[in-house]
Amino acid sequence: MPVEKRSLFERLVEFISPGPDSKAELMETLADAEQRELIEPESRLMLEGVLRMADMSAGDVMVAAPRMDLLDIEAPYDALLEQVISAGHSRFPVYDGRRDNIIGILMAKDLLKLQRAPELSLRTLLRPAVFVPESKRLNELLRDFRSNRNHLAIVIDEFGNTAGLLTIEDVLEQIVGEIEDEFDDKDAESAVYTLADGSYRVAGDAEIDDVNEAFAIRLSSEDFDTIGGLVAHEIGHVPRRGEAVDVGPLRFTVMLTRGGAVRWFKVTRIPADAPPS
Repeated sequence: MPVEKRSLFERLVEFISPGPDSKAELMETLADAEQRELIEPESRLMLEGVLRMADMSAGDVMVAAPRMDLLDIEAPYDALLEQVISAGHSRFPVYDGRRDNIIGILMAKDLLKLQRAPELSLRTLLRPAVFVPESKRLNELLRDFRSNRNHLAIVIDEFGNTAGLLTIEDVLEQIVGEIEDEFDDKDAESAVYTLADGSYRVAGDAEIDDVNEAFAIRLSSEDFDTIGGLVAHEIGHVPRRGEAVDVGPLRFTVMLTRGGAVRWFKVTRIPADAPPS
């Protein structure tokens, strides 16, 4: 296959502006490419997400064990059905005796088989559970998910205890969601950032008093400490990405969730003539 010859100008440009030598420089290159309209903003976000995902492990994005929706193998059919409908998942880890003793995964649709044939044993409907260590890299886990067609993994700690779970959706969200953390600085004192379009990025665990100070408003902190708790109460359920709600003079739009909690909101001030969200 013939090698395309580069012109003298192309070689000179490459000499003056060599390629990125680090991941940080590559991020800057992507941002510059977006500014020059060489790539779309969505493309840049996804590429950054892929780069970030390579440094993340299962323990970083898992749903912690206390928040897992589990089914008891000994529970009656009606109780199982009610829990499945309430949680709204397609797959559920099933335990026997104690929550840490997970014996398999139940597909929600398989409950229909029990309804048609009550004599069936729930154990016969269970699918094998996949266990991965907390240190498992997300890019490796995504490859495993794709190769074995499994969409859920149980995460175990160094002692073999259940630490949490994560799904293929949780991993893929890091490509289109985790890059929303580009301003996330664990050492920063503020959890409120001003964005280029004049809106704000607010951490879900930001103290309500800090939000009040940043926006010069008076949201009540009597019942909730964090803005995430207050917004979840206003929405009435665990917030999902893209949902928006008006709280006081501000409109909160969920940008990124993790483990059932909001990591980031996009916040804008509500115009006086704006309809409710």
